[in-house]
Amino acid sequence: MITIKNFKTALIWLPSIIIALFFIQNAFEKIFQSNQISKLGLSNTSVIGVGIFLLIATTLFLFQKTVIIGASILASYMTFVVFVHINKGKPFLLTLLIVLVTIVAAYLRKTKLFSEK
Repeated sequence: MITIKNFKTALIWLPSIIIALFFIQNAFEKIFQSNQISKLGLSNTSVIGVGIFLLIATTLFLFQKTVIIGASILASYMTFVVFVHINKGKPFLLTLLIVLVTIVAAYLRKTKLFSEK
């Protein structure tokens, strides 16, 4: 039977898992399909480097001790993506939502908001 504590833990981790899956998929796409991505005129090596950087940042995000560092890196990266979308005249609301959910997920895991006293 699911206890209240387990349910709260699952709710706290749910946004983090969703964000982590998004960034892991994005990183693997950049690493393994770098020749198909021609964004901003980056070379294949640069795109692969960004993919590895995203994997490292996502790993930092998933560990409790480094969640703030990982969230800061991921939110900064996505903020840059938001500005690129704005500059190119593309829709940017989804990327802005990813930035916000990343910050909220880190906040939920780092605070004692749902802990029992």
